[in-house]
Amino acid sequence: MFKALSISGLCPFRMVVPSLKLQDLIEEIRGAKTQAQEREVIQKECAHIRASFRDGDPLDRHRQLAKLLYVHMLGYPAHFGQMECLKLIASSRFTDKRVGYLGAMLLLDERQDAHLLITNSIKNDLSQGIQAVQGLALCTLSTMGSAEMCRDLATEVEKLLLLPSSYVRKKAILTAVHMIRKVPELSNIFLPPCAQLLHERHHGILLGTVTLITELCERSPAALKHFRKVVPQLVQILRTLVTTGYSTEHSISGVSDPFLQVQILRLLRILGRNHEESSETMNDLLAQVLAVNILGRFLLNNDKNIRYVALTSLLRMVQSDHSAVQRHRPTVVECLRDPDASLSRRALELSLALVNSSNVRAMTQELQSFLESCPPDLRADCASGILLAAERFAPTKRWHIDTILRVLTTAGTYVRDDAVANLTQLIAGAQELHAYSVRCLYSALAEDISQQPLVQVAAWCIGEYGDLLLEGSCEETEPLQVEEEEVLALLEKVLQSHMSLPATRGYALTALMKLSTRLRGGSDRIRQVVSIFGSCLDVELQQRAVEYNTLFRKYDHMRAAILEKMPLVERGGPQVDGEAEESKETQCSETALVSTESQASKLLDLLDLLDGTTEDAQPSPSLDPSPRGTLVHLLDLPCAPPPPPSIPDLRAFEREGLQLSLSFVRPPGTPALLLITVTATNTSGADVTHFICQAAVPKSFQLQLQAPSGNTVPAQGGLPVTQLLRILNPNKAPLRLKLRLTYNHFGRSVQEIFEVNNLPVETWQ
Repeated sequence: MFKALSISGLCPFRMVVPSLKLQDLIEEIRGAKTQAQEREVIQKECAHIRASFRDGDPLDRHRQLAKLLYVHMLGYPAHFGQMECLKLIASSRFTDKRVGYLGAMLLLDERQDAHLLITNSIKNDLSQGIQAVQGLALCTLSTMGSAEMCRDLATEVEKLLLLPSSYVRKKAILTAVHMIRKVPELSNIFLPPCAQLLHERHHGILLGTVTLITELCERSPAALKHFRKVVPQLVQILRTLVTTGYSTEHSISGVSDPFLQVQILRLLRILGRNHEESSETMNDLLAQVLAVNILGRFLLNNDKNIRYVALTSLLRMVQSDHSAVQRHRPTVVECLRDPDASLSRRALELSLALVNSSNVRAMTQELQSFLESCPPDLRADCASGILLAAERFAPTKRWHIDTILRVLTTAGTYVRDDAVANLTQLIAGAQELHAYSVRCLYSALAEDISQQPLVQVAAWCIGEYGDLLLEGSCEETEPLQVEEEEVLALLEKVLQSHMSLPATRGYALTALMKLSTRLRGGSDRIRQVVSIFGSCLDVELQQRAVEYNTLFRKYDHMRAAILEKMPLVERGGPQVDGEAEESKETQCSETALVSTESQASKLLDLLDLLDGTTEDAQPSPSLDPSPRGTLVHLLDLPCAPPPPPSIPDLRAFEREGLQLSLSFVRPPGTPALLLITVTATNTSGADVTHFICQAAVPKSFQLQLQAPSGNTVPAQGGLPVTQLLRILNPNKAPLRLKLRLTYNHFGRSVQEIFEVNNLPVETWQ
């Protein structure tokens, strides 16, 4: 009949779709291909759930609420099920209570008044004596109990703390922790049971009790004073955990219940703070469970994750307790050769942090051995770390030179940018080692010309001390007979090699030029080689060759004076000797260039070097119109800028020992140009690595960043990293400068972005 009526259209009929079971609902929702299909399924099922709630079927209510909770977990509204939770909690059936309490934890909170309606139900369930029901009530109370509920039910929870059932006691302790956090004035209720609970053997109850005592001590001075009496008992529990052997139930990676140990240590820290008697009680035990010793045992674990955590933790502790971490140095060194890249990198950082004056020889030997076989991505950090350690802790100059030479020979292409300058400065300052150094470098250069920093240092040293190389007398090395032709041929090989960089060729060309005054013969050969580079495509090499050729032709009588040995380089920046004799010139950027008055007058003629045209000469920039400036430009030596205006320096950044200072210079001839020297120093105990400084200015300015002197700022006030910023301000507008710093420090990556607003007005006016 229903079918006929439907066809005739007199009485349309819709078939009622039956309600789905929870499992079927989950499968249908997961099978929806679009979000619209999912919403359609959920809307239909929510309509069935509402209808079932209105019908009031008590046997089916918990099933409908379970489906509604799943819908709530997917993010759809389910507030209409709140009152059904209350009905289920009040039911006498366990299946109803279980779903009802779960719904209360998910759908109710203290912002809604409906949650207060379950207070009586929870109170009744706590006094029933059924462990499963008591557990449900305690879990709900500890999850969503408000301050009012905690005040009403505190005495009920306090009674459950001393029940025989460990299941109920553990949940009651956690509920008490929640109550203390909500209502701190309830502390006095839970003070008496805590001392008795510390005698429990159940680790779960002990962990909860220690957590409860910690909360009480942090919130109540009276509780702190009360629980200082249990310090010996806590110490005994911790000693038992440390000395107990393997326990299947509580051991984690060979450590007996580390969670309980950590919680007890936290509580002991609170109880021992500013209390001498408690501190004395726990001192002996803390020496046994010192974290450094535990971390040392972790290094021997087969699990790579545990070893990595141990290395990271030791790296953070090395600054505070260097001697304790030193005891595990052999194990840390063994981790260098771990095939896992992250482990070997962390072990490298820790090994470099462990280097000091007493172990520098042994540690450097281990690190150099690792450098020979380490992956390419670790070579730069390893080489830079060895050079920094040698600079800070070198026992002798010869050992320092040998160490740098070995690093340059092994991984010369990976060293820091300032390695060449540092080694040349070191060799120049060790006069007694000049012959030894030039022989070692010559031998290394003869074997391999691919390591560019090594080739540059060797070329510089041969140019300066080539006469000592030919003498053949050095007590510290094996006898080495070298002929002039061999030295010249080796430098020519460097000039012709396709592996040589333009800077390396510049060193070799200057070395040949200096040897023209140190060798008995070979000047014609050197002059011929220099003339070839007068038509070189590289502008820098071409300019040098043109200047050297002119020196041969026009000023050959001055060649020996100009190309004499470099004087000792002094650290500490530019030095000026204005009170010296008139024949002495101002020192230039760590280099003292001294000449007599007659030589200075002759050097004035060098201004004509590039004025006249020759067959192979090319246009060149103008030179400094002073004897000192001409000489320095000719030999391509670093020269200090003119004395800067009186613009005060500015401290722009400081964090964890890393300091960034800005110094300013406005050249007199170009008032629109501002030169800013960014100087990064590090007074902390750990190196700042991968240091990058970037800058930005408004569009009306023009900014040029030159390459920094390095990317590692050594610890404890080592050699600073500098970078030059050239800012053109044609409109003389107020300067705004934004800096971004990225670096690694204490084993973590740091990025800082800030604006420098307090720049001196002299920088733009």
